[in-house]
Amino acid sequence: MALPQAPGCAIPWGSKGAGAHLGLTGRRLRATSTRVVSVEMRLELVMVPVSDVDRAKAFYVQAGFQADHDHRVSDAVRFVQLTPPGSGCSIAIGTGLTDTPAGECPVALQLVVTDAEAARAELAGRGIDVSDVDEQPWGRFVYFADPDGNRWSVQQLPAG
Repeated sequence: MALPQAPGCAIPWGSKGAGAHLGLTGRRLRATSTRVVSVEMRLELVMVPVSDVDRAKAFYVQAGFQADHDHRVSDAVRFVQLTPPGSGCSIAIGTGLTDTPAGECPVALQLVVTDAEAARAELAGRGIDVSDVDEQPWGRFVYFADPDGNRWSVQQLPAG
């Protein structure tokens, strides 16, 4: 059975099954049911819409992402996979992958770090326009955007 596709996304939606969920940090979140989940499911790829693949790839490599794959599947499809340092989840940019307009990523893009100041210094040192540290009760954040305006949050979780 084919799964429906998310609006503007070339990747099908999965079903919202019950069970325990893990957050980005791997911490267990509130279980929605007592059903046991027997299949491990990991988020490993998020599509990010861009207008210029080469410019976006250069930006993300400059920001410290690892360029894992760059394949031209056909004249209409190019797939580029990039992974943030230490992450188990990558982003995909390219042509023919999504019909979402560039700069309008339909999901919140967030990285979690142990030190927001160090992350800010690393990004700024790589020439990335990054915000000052934003102190919130739920963590410390810095923000940046790619050349198309896809926005990223970088969060240091609160202690304890």
